[in-house]
Amino acid sequence: MIVLETPRLLLRHMVPDDLEALYALYRDPEIRRYFPDGTRTLAETRDELNWFLNGHPRHPELGLWATIEKCSGAFLGRCGLLPWDIDGRLEVELAFLIDKTRWREGFATEAAQAIVEHARTVLGLQRLICLITQGNAASVGVAEKIGMSFERQHEDEFGPCHIYALALVTPES
Repeated sequence: MIVLETPRLLLRHMVPDDLEALYALYRDPEIRRYFPDGTRTLAETRDELNWFLNGHPRHPELGLWATIEKCSGAFLGRCGLLPWDIDGRLEVELAFLIDKTRWREGFATEAAQAIVEHARTVLGLQRLICLITQGNAASVGVAEKIGMSFERQHEDEFGPCHIYALALVTPES
């Protein structure tokens, strides 16, 4: 099922046939460099893919979605929205991961911009965050291009990270 579309991308629910392409990304240490849990095994990748087949199990409107290049049909990565409990508050993270062979082509920014609009207009979310590991300048760049700004440092079971945030509604004056 297609979740959203951009000029160059389709974001759709993952399917079991995405496993090999997703695993190729998840086992690559360079792609997973800034992920606090590092690379993933095939079994771990399968578990995550199964978890997100129909959206997030507790929030089906959210999830990680296969990110497909329209013109080639290539599986470029996975992007989407993830719910987190941060300091007792439900937050929704905008997450993106693109194949390193396609870095610097603007796919992460294009997907992120579409996800922000989807979150605002379809889901009615009021705020999005990005959890970015220190030193990940590329992800900071994407977050800033879509209007996010540094909010604060955060630490959880995976270690320290920076929270970038974007209000999706303008408070009434």
